[in-house]
Amino acid sequence: MLDRILLNAPVYLLICVRCFAVIMTLPLFSIRSVSRMAKLALTGYIAFIVLPHVNLSVYAPYFGNNGAFSIEYIMLIIGEGLIGILMGFYVAVIFAAFSTAGQFFAFQMGFSASEVYDALSQVENPLMGQFFNLIAMLIFLQADWAQILFGRAFVSSYESFNAISIISGREITVNFLLTGLTDLFADAFIIALPIMGTLILISVTMGILSKAAPQMNLLSEGFPIMILTSFFIIAALMPSLCDFFGRAISIGFHNLESLMTKVITGGA
Repeated sequence: MLDRILLNAPVYLLICVRCFAVIMTLPLFSIRSVSRMAKLALTGYIAFIVLPHVNLSVYAPYFGNNGAFSIEYIMLIIGEGLIGILMGFYVAVIFAAFSTAGQFFAFQMGFSASEVYDALSQVENPLMGQFFNLIAMLIFLQADWAQILFGRAFVSSYESFNAISIISGREITVNFLLTGLTDLFADAFIIALPIMGTLILISVTMGILSKAAPQMNLLSEGFPIMILTSFFIIAALMPSLCDFFGRAISIGFHNLESLMTKVITGGA
């Protein structure tokens, strides 16, 4: 094991840098409760598994005479770190759609004052956003998407994704990120639309009833009705939501694979 790492030390270091950047930006793995030592150990283990399947011959001319410590090699390390951040950021964008959906209807539901620190997204997030984020994370782990990301997708990324190809295909990469942000809000709106529409109808009905019967104290009854209705709709739609979460993750990985293909072909 150590002999293989020592013989391929420049390549192994490049793999470690990209893998560590992915882990530091990937949801669940990037939370502060996971120790830095565990992240480093996971990085070294994944890099050792990926090493025999990676062909970095395109980087060979930049390793220098001694195999490392040249200016070109240092720039390659920086490029690998940026590529890892890019991959982890896009996966984080996929999960941000689920927490954003909870933020859309949390105010109408009456949970707008319940924003607490979310350890997964590392931002102030309403409870419903955290709930959807946890459900999506369970689907991500249960469907073996983590193994696919650190296995097949991580290995195949080295066939097209490198610092040289990113520079030549920077327009494709920028358009890819902008499209990902657009899909974020579209997916979040689709998830929150049934609950938002129902709560709007309840608000309109409560307003009509309060005008028709001012003596009725509907304001105190409105929040419990909205909360119970929201929970009922979420429970009824949970199978469909889980299917949508799985499809959204699958489409996100497919788009990431398409980006790698476009980088190879130059957008053709």
